[in-house]
Amino acid sequence: MPRGSSQKREREYGKLKSEFKKEHRYPGREDEVAARIVNKQRKQAGETKDS
Repeated sequence: MPRGSSQKREREYGKLKSEFKKEHRYPGREDEVAARIVNKQRKQAGETKDS
C-alpha cells in the first residue's frame, strides 16, 4: 500500500487479498488487483493528492 494510507484501507487491502486467494480469483495477481481496488476507493473518497 502507498504511504499515507489509513489503517482502515490497510485492513481492507488485506481482506481483499486473502479473499481473492481463498476464492482462487485473479491467480498470481491478487496483490495487484486488491491494491488497485483500494487505490480507486481512496481516490473517489478524496484521500489522495491531485496534481
